[in-house]
Formats: sequence, C-alpha cells, structure tokens
Amino acid sequence: MKLFFKKTGEGKPLLILHGLFGMSDNWMTLSKQFAEHGFACYTVDLRNHGRSPHSETFNYQVMADDLAELMADEHISSTNIIGHSMGGKTAMFFAAAHPERTERLVVVDIAPRFYPPQHDSVMAALQNINLETISSRKEAEDHLRNTLGDEATIQFLLKNLYWSEATEKKLPVKKLAWRFNLPAIKKNIDAIGEALPAGTRFNKPVLFVRGEKSAYITKQDEADIKKHFPLSQVATVAKAGHWVHTENPTVFFDTVLEFLNRE
Repeated sequence: MKLFFKKTGEGKPLLILHGLFGMSDNWMTLSKQFAEHGFACYTVDLRNHGRSPHSETFNYQVMADDLAELMADEHISSTNIIGHSMGGKTAMFFAAAHPERTERLVVVDIAPRFYPPQHDSVMAALQNINLETISSRKEAEDHLRNTLGDEATIQFLLKNLYWSEATEKKLPVKKLAWRFNLPAIKKNIDAIGEALPAGTRFNKPVLFVRGEKSAYITKQDEADIKKHFPLSQVATVAKAGHWVHTENPTVFFDTVLEFLNRE
C-alpha cells in the first residue's frame, strides 16, 4: 500500500508515525524542528488514517510492510523511526522484521505488551455521529462534547473531519467525512493491542519515552522491554501524559534529539 507522507528537510532519514486516530499533521511542528538538525523527516499517514488508502486489513504486520514499501519507493536503505502509541508498536514490529533497515528507534508511551482496547468511549462517541445528517463541523463538535469530557481529545478527533465531495443524482455535493477508516478500526480494534511476539529481539539502540502522568509504560514493563530490546533505555518526560510530544514538546524534542545524535 502506498502511504501518504510529507517530507521535510534533507539528511539522515527519520520516519515519524502517529498513533490511533492521528495523522501526519499532528507531527509537522516537530518534524520541522528535526529537519533543522540534519534529518530528512518522512511524516507518515499509516493505513486507514489521514490521506493514506483505506483497507479492511489492519494489523501491525501489514503496517510494517507498508513502511518497507515506502522506504523502497523512496530509496531509503535504512532509517531512524519515531512512533507514538500505535505508531510505536508499528515501529517495533518493523524493527523486529527489518533490523538491517532500522538504525535507531524512539518508541513514545507504549510497551511491547498486549493492551486491552483503550478507546471504548471514543469509539462510541464517533459512532454516535451520523455524518449523513449533520451539516456543520459545529454539530459534530457538539455531539462529541456531549459524550466525551476531555477537550483535548475532542479537538484531536475534529482535526480528522473534512468536507468530501460526493455525488448524488449526478450532482456534486459536499459532505462531512472522517479521514480515518472508522469501520476498519472498529473491526480490528483488538489487533491494535497486540503484543510483540515472544522471543522477538532488536539489538540496536532504542529509546522508550513515557509521560510522567501516563500509565502506558509501567515499572513492570521495563523488564519486558529489556527482553525485546536489550540496548534500550526508558526516559520519563515530566508534566506530560500519553500525548508526551504535545504536552511537553520542548523536553520531548531535546530528549529525542540527544538520543538520535548520540555516538
């Protein structure tokens, strides 16, 4: 599958992968900063997200294969990768399958273990919105606010809402649509929590970055991380939850840049 991406800068390749319901736009500010420090940043829309194609098949194996195809198309022999949450899991699966094509890995607020579905309330809120009947973004926002209490989550989801051009009675009409493939995500939601297979190892430097206020990477996870990634370290970013890179972007950027440039 040919993924949509935005390339920023020239230099050492750096793939940046968003989390569930995200897209490349979420990372544009940070990608420009990395580009200013000698990286060619490929900010990617994973399948079923952003402007990348939709598919009923949605799991980490095919998402890792998509990255391999992107690298082949762009003539990238090996790369550094930053991945947040679902993107971090995708990065782990890719590195395990293609160690020779992976230099350094930055995994943001996700561990290699299995996670039960984390997004029941978000899925319910999204499914509660009938895009066939609403006529404004404000209506969609009101629907989300009635069911979700977190304003940051509401605004994050609304970034995915756009006006698509459909055809009715041979006349073009504008309709609101989600950039993510909600039916495929719902159908495959258990696959998003999948653990890295037992015995999988990646013997190159890996940085796990967790938010101080997040429970996604626990102390108990650190032993499991070391089994899969013996050359890994875990860094904690203060005053940040699961959205580490948006809640404390300065410390996140400095921490990751130091790791990527380390001899």
